[in-house]
Amino acid sequence: MKEIAIYVEGGGDTAQQKSELRQGFASLFNQIKSNAASKGWSLRFTCCGNRNQAHQDFIKAPKENHRINVLLVDSEEAIPSFDKCKDAWLRVEHLKKRDKWNFEKVNSEYVHLMVQCMETWIVADAEALKSFYRQGFLENCLPARDNLEEISKKDILNNLKKATKNTQKGEYGKIKHASKLLMIIDSREVEKCCPRFKEFTQWLDSIINRD
Repeated sequence: MKEIAIYVEGGGDTAQQKSELRQGFASLFNQIKSNAASKGWSLRFTCCGNRNQAHQDFIKAPKENHRINVLLVDSEEAIPSFDKCKDAWLRVEHLKKRDKWNFEKVNSEYVHLMVQCMETWIVADAEALKSFYRQGFLENCLPARDNLEEISKKDILNNLKKATKNTQKGEYGKIKHASKLLMIIDSREVEKCCPRFKEFTQWLDSIINRD
């Protein structure tokens, strides 16, 4: 079986936390995973903890003909507007400049970004957030913009915390809530306002259907 191995930033410090986040990502990309399986592909997420570890694991991953290794990390900061023709180059240049990472002999199409952070995907689906947090959730605190990737990581997190601080589940916390939220948000809602998420899902589909 052919494999797409995605090395993801996040998951905390324990094996349990990493496992929970892996399940969250697997759920969010469940439709693509199912399509991949029908075409003889395996789509697997590995949550690596901090971003430097994710990069190291990606670089050191086994290089095999039947396997494609992918890096998926937060951009952390604003990057140039999405440009389909040269976006792979933009993503790699951003990480080389910001994190001083080495991508020698790495195909840039295998490097992808959550812009500007994973929580941008989460706030894209207000209905899922309402169903999770319920009473006390303040939907009007969520950012309202056609392109959520233009909003800073700081503002995304502040808005999410404001929206959830009065709920029974309490203020949003990455370790407490992110995995559970990834399991219920609708990828179609994320695609509507996160162009690089849409690019990533379309790229995965193109790999799976390449043969």
